[in-house]
Amino acid sequence: MTPTDADHALRALDEALALVSRDPRAGADAGEAAGGRHRATAWPQAREAAVRAGSGIRPRTHTVPFGDALGEVLAQSLDALTDLPSFDSSAMDGWAVAGPGPWTIRTGAGVLAGSDRPEPLADGEAVRIATGARIPADTTAVIRTEHSRESGTQLHADRAVLTGQDIRPRGQECRSGDLLLPAGSLVTPAVLGLAAAAGYDELTTRPRPRVEILVLGDELLTEGRPHDGLIRDALSPMLGPWLTRLGAEVVATRRLGDDPAGAKALLAAVTDSEADLVITTGGTASGPVDHVHPVLREAGAELLVDGVAVRPGHPMLLARLGDRTDGRHLVGLPGNPLAAVSGLLTLAEPLLRALAGRRQRPRYTVPVQGDVPGHPYDTRLVPVLLTDEHAVPLRYNGPAMLRGVAAADGLAVVPPHGARDGQDLEILDLPWVSGGCFT
Repeated sequence: MTPTDADHALRALDEALALVSRDPRAGADAGEAAGGRHRATAWPQAREAAVRAGSGIRPRTHTVPFGDALGEVLAQSLDALTDLPSFDSSAMDGWAVAGPGPWTIRTGAGVLAGSDRPEPLADGEAVRIATGARIPADTTAVIRTEHSRESGTQLHADRAVLTGQDIRPRGQECRSGDLLLPAGSLVTPAVLGLAAAAGYDELTTRPRPRVEILVLGDELLTEGRPHDGLIRDALSPMLGPWLTRLGAEVVATRRLGDDPAGAKALLAAVTDSEADLVITTGGTASGPVDHVHPVLREAGAELLVDGVAVRPGHPMLLARLGDRTDGRHLVGLPGNPLAAVSGLLTLAEPLLRALAGRRQRPRYTVPVQGDVPGHPYDTRLVPVLLTDEHAVPLRYNGPAMLRGVAAADGLAVVPPHGARDGQDLEILDLPWVSGGCFT
């Protein structure tokens, strides 16, 4: 088959899949029904529900050595503990001078950064000074080395000297007690540098949300090639690093079977896990060995989202475990790999960002290159490669495929009925492309 024939075949497959629809009335709020049938939550509303769920939890805080706070969110404001700089200092290597020139050069060593308080300058005197060194009392200005010349014991300036030039005055950046950053700010490498400069040894932050991953299924292999109806577990190697990149602390990854023992272990995990978020893979549909819904009912969980009008990944769900302020949550991902990625970006990421106190990612759009088929009623998430001008849809975007997303920069949000060439589409960044969380 030629590449053109292959493209036509994939396009035909996409169009055929788009014709496979649920009840046309589907896509309303979760928990409702039409003619006795469940209605999935519209994709934008599902993401909003995840944000609300995470925002309603009473935040945990801890105080850690400031280097350990990278990627977390400040629970308290970062206030200046001292003036910055805390003394008048030289902004350049050169000469500290007093009064008008020419100046008599002081004999002996110059003034270095970190040295004791230097002797005051007499009128008409100059002394060598290094960048960052304390300014001697009565200094008029600092003259850069390249703007000066020596003649015996005399120093001459090659250009006009302005009072205060190349001197960093005490408190230039802030005064003691000034607000440097408000609570809720993400601790980036630059924030660590600012905290260190301001004299902090510890920071009070919101810790990373704890996540436990439960991979469900009897058909999964942990090594070797797929064979005899068994497939490799692609989710365990992917989900842990992905969630870590999203800012979570993955406390455990476990595999559970589809048998009654697996259902019992799932119930124990749902009720006893100390994680802030339990993530399951598979078992969210209504098949004979799909245990997630029955287990959630037995555990008394509250379903916040039960199915999302999105392809791939429509059987995903979000449930609250426990009460509204101290409770934990469960995100049920479909078992197909790309459908699981869809669930991660639809429900898990916005929930985790809210739990961590981080703002949601800014939304942006990119014009798509070429027509993109759509589903009649549901949103589609399609892996794309971002160029300087366009989002280029990638092939191999079926629910069970990872080949497309492995080469992608993000997922394009394709509205029902598809998108035309050049149409602006919202892009969901993949965390390793956009920078993600600092780890």
